[in-house]
Amino acid sequence: MINYDGRNFVSVENSDNGEVSSKTHFQYKQEGSILTASYSGGDIIKGCMIGLVYEDGTLLFNYSHVNRKNEIRGGTCTSRPKILEDGRVRLYEKWKWTDKDQSEGESIVEELASIR
Repeated sequence: MINYDGRNFVSVENSDNGEVSSKTHFQYKQEGSILTASYSGGDIIKGCMIGLVYEDGTLLFNYSHVNRKNEIRGGTCTSRPKILEDGRVRLYEKWKWTDKDQSEGESIVEELASIR
């Protein structure tokens, strides 16, 4: 199982109907199989996620944030991990807004390199 605790991610690709960008940074925490995260940057003022980590490293979570338009947005997401050659994690995400527009999209977020 991948332990996501203390890992930091940045968006590297997103569908046009998404709100995260390369300026959006995510800070993951994990306790057992429970994942939480906070995120902000770009069009996102403040966001949070809560979900589950499965044995294969797949994530299932809900997300909610306030954007620069002062709107509360939210949805659900499934993320599938890939371990990169340098040991960092890349997550391939399929998500759906559960608020006003109900549209779906895909994103890729990638772990930032650790500073040692």
